Amino acid sequence: MRENRRTGSQDPARRRAEETRAPRRRGGRRPGVLAAAVTALVLAAGGALAGCDAPGGSSADGAAGRSAPAPRPTAVWDPSPDSVAAVGDSITRGFDACAVLTDCPEASWATGTDGEVRSLAHRLLGAPGAAGRSWNEAETGAKVSDLPAQMARAARHDPGLVTVMVGSNDACQDSAARMTPVDAFRASFEESMDRLRAGAPHAQVYVSSVPDLKRLWSTGRGDPLGRQIWKLGICATMLGDAQDVGVKASARRSMVYDRIVAYNGVLRDVCAKDPLCRYDGGAVFDFRFTVEQLSHWDWFHPSKDGQSRLAAIAYRNVTAARPPV
Repeated sequence: MRENRRTGSQDPARRRAEETRAPRRRGGRRPGVLAAAVTALVLAAGGALAGCDAPGGSSADGAAGRSAPAPRPTAVWDPSPDSVAAVGDSITRGFDACAVLTDCPEASWATGTDGEVRSLAHRLLGAPGAAGRSWNEAETGAKVSDLPAQMARAARHDPGLVTVMVGSNDACQDSAARMTPVDAFRASFEESMDRLRAGAPHAQVYVSSVPDLKRLWSTGRGDPLGRQIWKLGICATMLGDAQDVGVKASARRSMVYDRIVAYNGVLRDVCAKDPLCRYDGGAVFDFRFTVEQLSHWDWFHPSKDGQSRLAAIAYRNVTAARPPV
C-alpha cells in the first residue's frame, strides 16, 4: 500500500479499493470479517447474560446455556455398621467391672460379649457378631495422647464403626496443674482422627462425652468403703479428701469440672468437622450414675449395670436418624 509521503496519509478512495482487493490471512478470513464475527459473539453473549440477570427477565432464557453446579456428595450415616472397633481408656476396657483391679473387656460397653451388659457391638451385630467382628484397642490408664496409636491399630481392622471414650485420665491427676491442657487435648484428638482417616477413610466414628466426675464424686462419697478406697489415690484431683467441702477443695473440683467441660467441647468441635463422626451430645456427661451403676471395688468405674447403661446410650445415638444435639 502506498502512502502520500507529504501528508503521511493515504488517499481515501485508493485505501478503500485496496482493502477490497486485500488477500485473506491464514485461516481464510480478512481482518475486518474476523473482528465483526468476534463482535457479534460478544454482543450475543452479553444479551444472553442480560436476559438472565436483569430484573424481571426470564431465567429460562439464560439457563438453557448453563449447567447447574454438581451437588456435593453428602455422607450418609449407616445406623447398622457391620463391625465395631473401640478405643479409649479403662472404662472401655471394663476395668473393675468383674473383679478387683482387673480389666474385663467382655463387660465393655462398646465391644463386650457379656449378655448382662449387651454391649453396643452385641446390640448392633448380635452375640456372634460381637465376638467375631469387634475389636477393643482401648488401654487402662490411657490419656488422649495415647489415642493416635490406638486409632492407627483400630484402622487396620477396617471397621464399620469406631467408638471413642477418652479424657477421664487427662483430668484425673495428682494435682490440677498436671491436667492435660485443652490445646494439647485438641491436638491429640485431631491427630487421632487423622490417623484413622489415613487407614480407614470410610469408618464411622461415635464419640462419647467425658463423664461428669464431679457428679460421680457426689454420688460415691456417701459410701464409707468407697471413701477409703479413694484414699489410695484414685483420681485425686476430684476424689481426694472426699469429705472436704471447704473453699480450696471445692475450687479444685470446680477446676476439674471446667476442664472436662472444655474437653467435651473439643470432642464435639473436632467431630463436627468430619462428616462420618457423631458426638453423643453430652449424653454420658449428663448421665447420673447411681451407686449400683458404679463398681463396688472402687466406686469410680462403671459396674456391669453402668456399662450396660453406657451401651444403651451409644446404641440409641448410633441408630438414631439424626445425630444428638
